[in-house]
Amino acid sequence: MEIASVTLKRCTVIRLGGRIDRSAAEDLGIYLRSLTAGGYFNIVINMNEVEYTSSLALRELIHTQKDCMLWNRGKVLLAEVTPNVLKVLELTGLKDQITAGGFSGRIFATEAEAVGSF
Repeated sequence: MEIASVTLKRCTVIRLGGRIDRSAAEDLGIYLRSLTAGGYFNIVINMNEVEYTSSLALRELIHTQKDCMLWNRGKVLLAEVTPNVLKVLELTGLKDQITAGGFSGRIFATEAEAVGSF
């Protein structure tokens, strides 16, 4: 798994790539917790280059979303979700939760749209 991030004026953009399996999901969780511990609560996660994701990675995203939404501090948005990841979201039932408002109501087609929504 590859992680790259950029801090912009209104949010932090995280670009993920590769396979997010069990061990990578733990690393992702540690990285996301370090962001929220540092006071970054508006997060865009670009999943354009993610080939595979485990349910553990989705758990980390949900955990981060809950941390960001606590006391209305911020939110996590998903952008450029690949078909493989979208399939996992559908199989786990999270796609309906995301599009219904769990991740602010939408999965954005582009990173620019997600960043512009803040």
